[in-house]
Amino acid sequence: MPFGRILTAMVTPMNDALEVDYQEAVRLAQYLIDHGSDGVVVCGTTGESPTITDKEKIELFKTVKAALGTRGTVIAGVGSNSTSLSVSLARMAATTGVDGLMAVVPYYNKPSQEGMFQHFKAIAEATPLPLMLYNVPSRTSANLLPDTVKRLSEIPNIVSLKEAAGSLDQVSELKRLLPTEFEIYSGDDSMTLPMLALGCNGIVSVAAHIVGDEMKAMIDAWFTGDTAQATKWHLELYPVFKGIFVTSNPVPIKALMNMIGIKAGGVRLPLVEATLEELKFLEELLKITKESRIDNRRQIETLELKVASDMPGNTVV
Repeated sequence: MPFGRILTAMVTPMNDALEVDYQEAVRLAQYLIDHGSDGVVVCGTTGESPTITDKEKIELFKTVKAALGTRGTVIAGVGSNSTSLSVSLARMAATTGVDGLMAVVPYYNKPSQEGMFQHFKAIAEATPLPLMLYNVPSRTSANLLPDTVKRLSEIPNIVSLKEAAGSLDQVSELKRLLPTEFEIYSGDDSMTLPMLALGCNGIVSVAAHIVGDEMKAMIDAWFTGDTAQATKWHLELYPVFKGIFVTSNPVPIKALMNMIGIKAGGVRLPLVEATLEELKFLEELLKITKESRIDNRRQIETLELKVASDMPGNTVV
């Protein structure tokens, strides 16, 4: 797994003037790696990519990667609905030391399948970095179809797909068509376990901001063959998976991070802050999460011992 199994689509912290807070971005990235994530996606949708300037994005890529080093992978979000601008940003991102790129299906202009193919091909050919495709029809109004992904998988540095079409039938078709080494990540926290069951590789997560350890436990349980425990984790985490989308992402997850002491700050227009009613709901969601964490910690520690004992050459005393 070049990128890892759990990648968190990281929010972009901002100060009171809604300027990017690079120091807090480093603190957040380190926090995520300490709590279950193998890497982070910087300046994806959750990172408010539509309202972050290219200059800010490049500084974020550089700063976060320098801080994490080899502790975690950093995937740079470079996609837009302009191929030339995406190619330009990809080339700039490649100079910052990031481990890979992610590009979303072009939004609003609704390209054909051939248009999407040519768009991603141009981005891939702009740098030698591995590229993750991102399909999210609910935001882009266009669906990257399995046959097109298959064509794109033949380009050497297009290595993975973040799939958020919400269709297990589409995931099944992807798995049927694609080579086994091509990695498919869930783009929806609540679809993680079902997609793992279809042979997918991991999750690009929002929920891992607040339940990263628990998500790691769920995924580790699955890959160690304890499917019953993985299902138990999924069902326990399901209210969190859904609750963090009580309003437009990343408004709720930023509010939750502020509540736990990470200074994520506010959001740039056209997004607006959570309402009082939404904040109250999120406070209750966080309270429930905290109350269950003590028991969860015991389960996680037990699983960590099991994972360690299953590794070749390891003996747990």
